[in-house]
Amino acid sequence: MNPKPLLRLFFTLAIPPLLVIGSVRLVMTYEFLRFEYLRPDFPADSYGFSPQDRLMYAPYGIDYLLNAEGIDFLGDLRLPGEKCWPPLPETADCPMYQARALNHLADAKRIIKMVFSLACLLGLTAAGLACLAYRSPERQQAIRKGLTHGSRLTLAAVAAIAILAATAWDFFFDRFHELFFAAGTWRFAFSDTLIRLFPERFWVDAAIAIGILSSAAALIILILMRHLFHRRDAKDTES
Repeated sequence: MNPKPLLRLFFTLAIPPLLVIGSVRLVMTYEFLRFEYLRPDFPADSYGFSPQDRLMYAPYGIDYLLNAEGIDFLGDLRLPGEKCWPPLPETADCPMYQARALNHLADAKRIIKMVFSLACLLGLTAAGLACLAYRSPERQQAIRKGLTHGSRLTLAAVAAIAILAATAWDFFFDRFHELFFAAGTWRFAFSDTLIRLFPERFWVDAAIAIGILSSAAALIILILMRHLFHRRDAKDTES
């Protein structure tokens, strides 16, 4: 059986999720939080969080999604009374996240673990196939074509999603959550801590950042593959 078409197909299909998931991981950082919360046009929290409060409390959510801790990591967190809604006396406090938000974040963590595990599997498989093809110019050529096609597919997918999100953000946001979460588990009041820390504007900006990062990585791969193809053509001409 000729392995070249399978190699090309694997890399064509593997590149889009690898680039997008890698971009998601880059957005799940303190640096992105700081970039967002300190922007002068980022919407203020009308329930009392300052940008500094958001920078203090939001990283706990990212830490939980990326670490191996259980939901008690977030469930044990408390807010001082003046940061609760409605506000409480200074001597009192309240849970940072209510039960529904904790359940939603637990669901999000399970999904993220599965997605990141998929990315690791694809990445390791791609690395192994690349190593096996090291001494086979034909297989290397198939991998380069797969990388090229996969990068183009990534750009097309990002463009399609960007158009959908720009023209019908609510539809895109709702369909995305309905795909991964049970109905009725992902809508929260504006006064909930989860929304106070991560309002809609945050998710719009995160989607834009993921699209830009994925597209930039795809363009870099395309440039590198074009350079490699030119070098190969030049060698073939010389020989």
